[in-house]
Amino acid sequence: METVKCIIEDLNNDHFSILIDESRDVSCKEQMAIILQYVDRRGNVIERFIGIVHVRETTALSLKNGIVGLLAQHSLSPSFIRGQCYDGASNMQGDINRLKILMQKESKVVHSIHYFAHQLQLILVAVSKRCDEVQELLLVVSDILNMVGSSFKRRDELRESQAEEIEEALRKGELETGRGLNQELGLARAGDTLWGSHYKSFNNFILMFGPIIDVLDAIAINARFDEKCKAKGYFKACLTFEVVFMLHFMRTILAITNELNVAFQKKEQDIANVMILVRVAKDQLQRLREDGWASLIDEVSKFCIKYDILIPNFDEPYVILGRSRHRVAEYNNLHHYHVVAFCKTIDWQFQELNNRFDEVTTELLLGVACLNPVNSFSSFDIEKILRLAKLYPDDFDKYSIVDLRFQLENYIVDVRDHDKRFSALKGLGDLSKKLVETKKHGTYPLVFRLVKFALLLLVATATVERAFSAMKLIKSDLRNRMDDELLSGCLVPYIEKNLRILKGVLEVGYLFGTSPAISFAGMYAGEVR
Repeated sequence: METVKCIIEDLNNDHFSILIDESRDVSCKEQMAIILQYVDRRGNVIERFIGIVHVRETTALSLKNGIVGLLAQHSLSPSFIRGQCYDGASNMQGDINRLKILMQKESKVVHSIHYFAHQLQLILVAVSKRCDEVQELLLVVSDILNMVGSSFKRRDELRESQAEEIEEALRKGELETGRGLNQELGLARAGDTLWGSHYKSFNNFILMFGPIIDVLDAIAINARFDEKCKAKGYFKACLTFEVVFMLHFMRTILAITNELNVAFQKKEQDIANVMILVRVAKDQLQRLREDGWASLIDEVSKFCIKYDILIPNFDEPYVILGRSRHRVAEYNNLHHYHVVAFCKTIDWQFQELNNRFDEVTTELLLGVACLNPVNSFSSFDIEKILRLAKLYPDDFDKYSIVDLRFQLENYIVDVRDHDKRFSALKGLGDLSKKLVETKKHGTYPLVFRLVKFALLLLVATATVERAFSAMKLIKSDLRNRMDDELLSGCLVPYIEKNLRILKGVLEVGYLFGTSPAISFAGMYAGEVR
């Protein structure tokens, strides 16, 4: 409680944003971690873990009650929230939109944008799992890569088979020679973790398909009985049209959003270009849906012919796996692959991008980009910044908007043309600190308020991941009877150990009648004055 008290004191009744994620502890309880992000008195962006809440179910109302309840324990009002972020790839993904709406009823200016530290690709893959075939593909690919890459011997066999395939292709003239071409590929395993790449995993699986099935065939002949049976099953699965089709289809979809996903992972966010990439991804998904079916089927068919895989007659009824052949689906193979798998999956991807980057989110991000001081405030645009301010009606009424316009006009001339201390800033975080350092946050209070709100939107660190790692460490199998209050009480000081250490230094100083010149803000900035 002392650690949280220090955090609340440093927050100083100011606005904050919340970052929420959910995971299970070793006793299989759903735990929701809550992180606060705020701007301190020195203009530093601070992200602090304040606790976990056990939720019996991941419905929107249950999650909202858990969030509001924990905030109330620390006398924090939801009306001070200015940003909300949720993990779209977790168990709570289905209710995130309803949760956002419920939180906005508490405060209508609780805006939400994509959590930059989470891979967009993970979220899009999670959405695609609504299609059974995608879920099955992920399991099959993961299991095969685990089996093939489980020993040095199998990796060597894979390399040898890959080298033989490249040599054969070069001999037939199917590959060109040249520096940097035809390099050995590795197994790229992508799990449901923050930093794995499903695109790379699917792409390499397709490129190494021949060597992979060669190794599976060898395992099916030479391995122990249990592995032999598994390898036979995986070998048969690989040589089905459905797996080959889904491999190529998912690679195509994830290739469309790959550049956007990479852009979100960069340390320095170029928001203007990110928004362009969002529009590009939407356009490409629409083109794929309307015009991409024929070329995809052509590519898959050539691949099947190369590896002697049976191509189904698209006019025949689709047979659902596990059912009797006399109980076929009410639609044919063409409808299954084109409508059920192809079109629906693209629609889910498109819908997810629209939900995450709707009109309000676009205005928010473009406004934030215009506040960025990089390259001598080259992106500065008063009209877009004013549109950003209007999205916070509780903080900027019509009179404040007029005042803000005049402040912005004076502010940009000041910091861009006259005050050279603002000439080499690298982002909004630097701008916030420099405004406080030069005391211009008092000269342009409305501008500084908007800069703070922009920083509260851009949640881009991984404190929540540290929280769940710590939870697994503290609540081990030996301590799985630890109740939720004790678990949360242990996690906060463990994760925020630097804050606890500094508080101890201060208390020792006061005990011996000294007054050490240390501030919490200095610690956050990495300073001891």
